[in-house]
Amino acid sequence: MKWEGNRESDNVEDRRNGGGGGFRGGSGGGLGPLGALLSGRLGVGTIVIALLGGWVLGINPLTILSALSGAAPTAQVQQAPAQRPPADDKMAKFVSTVLADTEDVWGEVFSKGGGTYRNPKLVLFRGSTPTACGQGQSAMGPFYCPADQKVYIDLGFYETLQKQLGAPGDFAQAYVIAHEVGHHVQNLLGISAKVQEARGRASEAEGNALSVRLELQADCFAGVWAHHANNARQLLEEGDVAEAMNAAAKIGDDALQRGAGRAVVPESFTHGSSAQRQRWFDKGLKTGSVKGCDTFSSRSI
Repeated sequence: MKWEGNRESDNVEDRRNGGGGGFRGGSGGGLGPLGALLSGRLGVGTIVIALLGGWVLGINPLTILSALSGAAPTAQVQQAPAQRPPADDKMAKFVSTVLADTEDVWGEVFSKGGGTYRNPKLVLFRGSTPTACGQGQSAMGPFYCPADQKVYIDLGFYETLQKQLGAPGDFAQAYVIAHEVGHHVQNLLGISAKVQEARGRASEAEGNALSVRLELQADCFAGVWAHHANNARQLLEEGDVAEAMNAAAKIGDDALQRGAGRAVVPESFTHGSSAQRQRWFDKGLKTGSVKGCDTFSSRSI
C-alpha cells in the first residue's frame, strides 16, 4: 500500500500516555449497561452477543448493551487537552495517513451528493479509555462511538490481527480504520440511529440480523473508500486487495466461532459470515457506489 509521504490527519488524539481525561456517569446516576451487566440484569446470552458483536471491527459493545437493555446513553466525558502522536511513531503516522485519506474521499463523496462531511476523530489508547459510549477497553478491538463521533483503537490490535487472526499486511490494517470510518458515515447519514431504534423493538434474532446488515454496509463503505482512494492516488499495490479479503474472511462470525472451538450458529451472527464480509467489501471496492451498499434493501446478503 502506497501511503508514505501522503497527508496526515490533524484529527488524531493520542491518549497512550494517560492523557484521556476523567469519566463520570450520566446525570441520572444509574449504573448504565455495564452496571446492568455486573448486577445481573442482562442475560448471559445478551452479554455474549454484545461482546462478540463488538470484539472485532464493530460498534462499542457497551452501545449494543445499552440498546438491548433499554438503558439511556451512558456518559459524559471530561477530556484533557488532546495530544498529537509523536512524529517518529510510524504506526501512528500510518493510521493518521489512512484517516486523512478517508477524510479526502468521504469529503468529496458527500460534496458531490450535496452534503457536508464532518471528519471523525481517531483516538489512540492503551488498555482502557473513557468514551461517550462507556469505558472503552482494548479487549473490545477497534470501535466507533456515535455519541462522540470518534474511532477508538489500541494499536496493539494490529498484532492480534496478524499473529492470532492470521491477517497481516498494511492494507488489512487500513481496512480496519476504513470499516470504523464506515460506521461514522452511517452515523452521519442517520442509518445508525434508525438501526438502533429498530433494535429496541426487535427480538434477539432480529436484532442480530440488523447488526449484520449494519456491519456489512460498513465493510462495503470501506470498499468504497478504497475504490476512490485508488482512483485518485493509485494507493493499491499487488497483494493489497488479497490482504483485505483475507482479513474480512478471518473476522467473519463463522470463522471466529470455529476459532473459539464453538459450533457455528448463524442466528447469533452480529457481523456476518466470512463470505458475506468479503462480498460486500468487494462490491464497494469494485463499484465505488454508496447506493450500491444498501444492505438493508438487499434480499440476499
